[in-house]
This record gives sequence, structure tokens and C-alpha cells, in this order.
Amino acid sequence: MPTEIENLNPNVYSKSKERIVTKEETDESIVDPFDKREIFDLIRNINDPEHPLTLEELHVVQEDLIKVDDKGNNIFVNFTPTIPHCSMATLIGLSIRVKLLRSLPPRFKVTVEITPGTHASENAVNKQLADKERVAAALENKHLAEVINQCVAAKEAMGA
Repeated sequence: MPTEIENLNPNVYSKSKERIVTKEETDESIVDPFDKREIFDLIRNINDPEHPLTLEELHVVQEDLIKVDDKGNNIFVNFTPTIPHCSMATLIGLSIRVKLLRSLPPRFKVTVEITPGTHASENAVNKQLADKERVAAALENKHLAEVINQCVAAKEAMGA
């Protein structure tokens, strides 16, 4: 993590209300397809690597930037860094990808990309996030894996 915070005063947004879980969703005998709200709920509480805020509070992740094709086994998430030169964009993308890969059945192909036009290096970051070998290598880096685990687990551990 850098010693200097790039975006000292990010905009902070209110969180969405918790989703009301229906009786059908708790019945394990009913097949319940994944939807974008369910995916959003999985990633909304990921902690930002620079601020003690969630990706939802910073509007880095938003429900309407998620696409789910349950039958086709595809999940697509766009995320929006808070500033166009955010050096944490790859780390944030990796955190989203790791959270989804750990939480979803292995049948899903997970794609995580920067929202078009919101980052100076969006093509390079998207290429890194799409490269399975580079993602695997990044996760083998002990320090990087620790930072990702802190981002993914920090808010969950506090019961948010």
C-alpha cells in the first residue's frame, strides 16, 4: 500500500438497504437463480485498500454495473475507481474477483473490468484482471494475498 493516499477526500455515498430475503430464497429445495442484487450483496462490503470505507460507500461497485447470466454461467462486474489515475485499481479488481470466486459455485465464469472511460489505464488493468495466470501469480504473492484478504474480510468480520 502506498504511503501517500491518492484521494484524500473521496465522495462517500449512502449504502443500499439490506435485501429482504424471501421464504422461497431460504427453501433449499427451490432452484433460485443468481441475480445482480445477490452478486452486489457479495461485493458491496469489500473494504477499500486506502480508506476505511466499503466499495459500495465509495460507489466503486454499484448494482446496475453488474450483469448476471445464470443459465450461461457468466457474471460480469464493472467497477469505477474514485479517481482516473487510481493506482489501487488492479488491487480492487482482484479483491472483487477473489470474493466472487470464493463465494460462487465454480460453474461461473467471472469477469471483472473497469467501467469504460473511468480510468487512465483501463485497458491495461482489464487485461491483467482477465489473465488467469497473472491473477494466480498475484495470489501466490504472500503480501498481495494478505492485502486482498484484508479487503475482502475486513467489513464482514465487523458484522457490516
